[in-house]
Amino acid sequence: MEEIIISVSQLNTYITRIFQAEELLYNISVKGEISGLKTPSKDMAFFDLKDENSLIHCVCFDENVFKFFKNGDSVVARGTPKFYSKGGRLDFNVNKITMFGQGELYLKFLQLKEQLNKEGLFDNKIKKNLPENVKRIGVITSETGAVVEDIINISKRRNPSVDIIIYPAKVQGIGAELEIVRGIEFFSDYNIDVIIIARGGGSFEDLNVFNSEIIARSAFKCPKPLVSAIGHETDFTILDFVADVRAPTPSAGAELVISDIKEKKSIFKHQCSRLNDLINSHFAKAKNQFQYKQNFFLNNMKNLTNEYKYYLSLKKAMLEKLNPNNILKSGYAKVSKYDIINNKECTITSVNQLVVGDIVDINFYDGKVKGEIK
Repeated sequence: MEEIIISVSQLNTYITRIFQAEELLYNISVKGEISGLKTPSKDMAFFDLKDENSLIHCVCFDENVFKFFKNGDSVVARGTPKFYSKGGRLDFNVNKITMFGQGELYLKFLQLKEQLNKEGLFDNKIKKNLPENVKRIGVITSETGAVVEDIINISKRRNPSVDIIIYPAKVQGIGAELEIVRGIEFFSDYNIDVIIIARGGGSFEDLNVFNSEIIARSAFKCPKPLVSAIGHETDFTILDFVADVRAPTPSAGAELVISDIKEKKSIFKHQCSRLNDLINSHFAKAKNQFQYKQNFFLNNMKNLTNEYKYYLSLKKAMLEKLNPNNILKSGYAKVSKYDIINNKECTITSVNQLVVGDIVDINFYDGKVKGEIK
């Protein structure tokens, strides 16, 4: 039998016709993980779709299809395999991608998230701060769930004086969106300090009401600080991005808003103790300074006194030397007589002041006697 030999082009053309003829391969959905994602242009993406054992090369020509996805995402890609005869390569031409297990719902979430983000609803610069001393809280949640009881218990434990106002609203199912919006509008004009929108955990579908655009826009317009406390820590909704504060759980939301009065008392007590220590330290410092200045003054006064004592002793010694009594004690005597002409007593310092017959007074240290000049 003669061997049949065909060209590469013939083989590839034959394979291409096989794929084109197989109608079951048109618009099929394939599950796998995105890998090696590349976007050489805005409207084109290349990536591999793989599972544990195999992979297939994919190409997509629509930005709106691939822009929400990244490497590692588990997806369902819909499209048609196409064998390019010229390059001898098989590609899976993708026209739609959805997250595996969530599908259209998750895609809508991503699209709305991107739209609202572009409009500035997530801007951190315009988010309101929580008040420091919250006295009244408005809570929008189901009145039958455990969330209400959790928030009330936390309030009683942390600060019993805080008032909790409950606005009962459906948090899942038909009509839930409008009830939550009416709750936001009610508390916007009510005497409360902060709003908490709360719901317990659930699946992505269960929490999807909080991905509502009308709830997001109502929360954005709300004049009161608004806390989103939806699901568990790993759950994220559109409301979380719009809210002024996102709490990982309803209980955490209550703890964020309600300050712990015991902690405040402890802080106040610590501050009082610190103030008392500062006062005592200041007083001790002032006392030390006073004692230092007092000792300095007393030492100076003592030194000054000693100087004056020494000065006075010198003056006293000098005066004692000049004291007439001390001179008289040495054996000297003071002679004086009464001057009749000038009517006063005068001291005799020379014999020339005396004449025979003068009566004189001779003064000794312990008395005086009279004598007559012969």
